[in-house]
Amino acid sequence: MGKKTRTELKAKIAKLKKKLKKVRAAMPAAAPKVSPLAPAAFPALPVIPGARFSSVEAGVRYSGRKDVMLAVLDPGSVMAGVFTRSATRSANVLDCEAKIGADSDAGAAIIVNSGNSNAFTGRAGEGSVRAICEKVAEVTGLSPNRVFTSSTGVIGERLPHERITAKVEELSGLLSAEGIEGAAQAIMTTDTFPKGASAEVEIGGETVRIAGIAKGSGMIAPDMATMLVYIFTDARITRPVLQAMLSDLTQTTFNSITVDGDTSTSDTLLLAATGKSAAPEISDAASAEAGVFRAALEGVMLDLAKQVVRDGEGATKFVEVQVTGAADPADAHRVGMAIANSPLVKTAIAGEDPNWGRVVMAVGKSGARADRDLLSIRFGDVTVAENGWVSPSYSEEAAAAHMKGQDITIAVDLGLGEGHATVWTCDLTHRYIDINADYRS
Repeated sequence: MGKKTRTELKAKIAKLKKKLKKVRAAMPAAAPKVSPLAPAAFPALPVIPGARFSSVEAGVRYSGRKDVMLAVLDPGSVMAGVFTRSATRSANVLDCEAKIGADSDAGAAIIVNSGNSNAFTGRAGEGSVRAICEKVAEVTGLSPNRVFTSSTGVIGERLPHERITAKVEELSGLLSAEGIEGAAQAIMTTDTFPKGASAEVEIGGETVRIAGIAKGSGMIAPDMATMLVYIFTDARITRPVLQAMLSDLTQTTFNSITVDGDTSTSDTLLLAATGKSAAPEISDAASAEAGVFRAALEGVMLDLAKQVVRDGEGATKFVEVQVTGAADPADAHRVGMAIANSPLVKTAIAGEDPNWGRVVMAVGKSGARADRDLLSIRFGDVTVAENGWVSPSYSEEAAAAHMKGQDITIAVDLGLGEGHATVWTCDLTHRYIDINADYRS
């Protein structure tokens, strides 16, 4: 075959590949197999007075699925948020960070797209955020400074924001107090199920409602948030108290989960309080009323965080890592995350192998203070190791039986102090490779 013929053949193959990629992108996305760890159904979330939701198909990346959601909040609403600390965070995150600190109770809007993260897109990404905010402001009558955007999906491709702005009028017309489940569906990427959680508590004899949605399945090892989370409440609460509470609770919820050790460029957690409840205003973080609300909010956040882990890409096991006896809480967290992020530990769990030596390895590499002769390890109720050696009562069969379950517990006591922490993760299977090997195809 001549050089010219080979060159022509390569060009034809490249052209066919490009055409096939366009055909695939135009095809309705096949619904992924639902995680075996998924809840039975999307929960019934309470209506949050002062908050309305809508969702549509805009074709940002795929056809045949909802991929843009809008939430509009009435005047009187206050906003709090935490975001990824990634050095390459998206234009959307940077814009939200600039806006979130404003002590305003004007109306607000949140618009989110899936399929494209608008990250690492330079000035074009900033222009996309600006165009979306201006269009939402125009349609809703809000200030652009009260429009918060998020994008999730492929990194490094320009966001076709005109497909989103073209749908804002339609989104506005579809707004409904009951539309939150559709919003949860629209923010999914490789998720296999929409995620929702709620709580209702009584404060001062009046009901306060909380409802939240989340998306997240891969690139989960958050730093100030998880993939995308939006929580709504009708509580009357000042913005400084709301922000402080959210930032604090994030540490023991969304910052205590990991799927794969990778932090997203787009991690965003927004909390909106509409103030529509008749309950007394919460203005003191130390008050009894604040304590009741805080406990309910933590429950919603932890529920959503655990659902993200249960939908981990390729996950078949939900793993809780309990660390006690650390020199301090920070060391306990370091040990927990070292175990939870270890590919060797996670693949052993996938193989239902009680390989406790890998846990020992993870404790040693964590950077936390540890003493071999004080360390003890349990798999479920089975004591595996104690006093720096395998336990005399250890039963390989009993440990293996625990590993065959869907919910796995690994408990480590360092024997050094009172520090403790709990983190959550999942196993690492070949399905994770399958999903991420052709994510852009």
